[in-house]
Amino acid sequence: MTQLSFELPGGETVRTTVNTLLNAGYAGRSQAEVAAHVAELAELGVPAPSVTPCLYPVAPYLAQQTGEVPVQHERTSGEAEWALVITEAGVLLTVACDHTDRALEVHGVAWSKQAGPDVLGRQAWRLDEVADRVDRLTLTAWVTGADGVERLIQQGSMGDLLTPAYWLERLRADGLAEPGTVLLSGTIPMRPGVDQFADAWRVELGDPDTGARISCAYTVRRLPAPVG
Repeated sequence: MTQLSFELPGGETVRTTVNTLLNAGYAGRSQAEVAAHVAELAELGVPAPSVTPCLYPVAPYLAQQTGEVPVQHERTSGEAEWALVITEAGVLLTVACDHTDRALEVHGVAWSKQAGPDVLGRQAWRLDEVADRVDRLTLTAWVTGADGVERLIQQGSMGDLLTPAYWLERLRADGLAEPGTVLLSGTIPMRPGVDQFADAWRVELGDPDTGARISCAYTVRRLPAPVG
């Protein structure tokens, strides 16, 4: 079992063992924009979902707090997301980056989610302490390419995505709103012209009201070529 540890404001540490890991998909607040995105992906060969938003269960060990992600080929990339972490001490909110195999994605989105980790931040906020301003929380991602230059690739807010309250209600309806459940939010659009197949990713969840920020960052390491 994977155990995650989060530092809260004030220095408190909360630990939880992950029993259920869920990746939301096509989870934009505007489902009209989601429909347009589905059509764009279909042109790239990514199968369209039967319903939106989607919810993909993935192996709990893929929830990781790591600084390095090993990959099998060059067509993998992250996604800026927020994450709900249900613990014995309450519901936490943190930043996350869902590292996805884009080559496998054209064969099945659910399969592609199993091919890379969900990297979570090491800090978190209690959801009830930011719930009154959750739509204003910012979500930003940068990538670093082979030239060593960091570039902005995603920028938006939690207001662009379905709310934590929506997903908590879904989890309750499915009997999954219990300690050990982690849910990633789905992502926001990437900026055109920025290469997502990068050497490093950094994602930040920011609170403009207080100036507080939570981040996760990792490098991407290409594994040796297979033999046989």
